[in-house]
Order: sequence, then C-alpha cells, then structure tokens
Amino acid sequence: MSKIDEVRADMVKAMKAGEKEKKDTLSLLLSALKNKAIDKREELTPEEETQVVLKEIKQIKETLDMTPKDREDIIAECTMRLNVLSEYAPKMMTEAEIHEVIKAVLKEAGIPAPSPKDKGKIMKVLMPKVKGKADGKLVNDIFTTYLS
Repeated sequence: MSKIDEVRADMVKAMKAGEKEKKDTLSLLLSALKNKAIDKREELTPEEETQVVLKEIKQIKETLDMTPKDREDIIAECTMRLNVLSEYAPKMMTEAEIHEVIKAVLKEAGIPAPSPKDKGKIMKVLMPKVKGKADGKLVNDIFTTYLS
C-alpha cells in the first residue's frame, strides 16, 4: 500500500470520526504527496514519499520555531500536526546511533581526529548513510563535537 493510499484511508477514518484537525493535516499531506507525484509524472518511491513527509514536518517545526510564545493557538495547532505527521515518518535515529555512524565513517576514512578542513569530505560520506533516518541539523551539531 502506497503512502498516498494509506493517508487517504486514514483521512476518511478521521472524517468519519469527526476529527477535523487530523483530517485537515492529512489532507495537506495528501496534497503534498500528490503534487510531488504529478511533478515527477510517475508513482513515488517509498524513499520519495518519506522525503515529502519529512519536508512537511520540517516546515511545521520551522513555523513552530518562529511563533511567538504568546500565540498558544498556533503552537497547539503545530504540535497537533507534528503528532499526526510523525505517524507517517520513519523512526528517526537516536543521538547514540548517530554517534555510532559518525565513528564508523571516521574509522572508514582513517581520520581519528577530524579537523574543520576534513568536514566536507566526511559529510559527503556521512549524510547519505543517515538521509531520511536522522535530522541533518542534529547530525551536523553532533559531528561538530568531533572536530579538533
């Protein structure tokens, strides 16, 4: 079952249950998935579907970060949308798992103590290994702790 079919089925369930906010969120996700498929002019691969979901989550997180603390209505809406969308996102790597991948890449590259000059070379190898499984900003922040 494709992600589009899954989201559509869940959206119908939400409509029948009277969960307007959940239905609206799923409707936006469904639109994003369909638009990506239209742009590509063929069915999306599971990886592409995951990228669309992660992009939607990232946009909501950015909105949440820019929202003033006194706008509790927007914060509550964004939080609810994140909860709904997280059901469709893959399980993200923990910080410990990211550390393990970084250590493996450093060992593979033969660089025990990377310098800032090595960052680009290492990130080219590291990012494809964590793409879709970890937040790029978090990976970058953790990797920065390894720089000497």
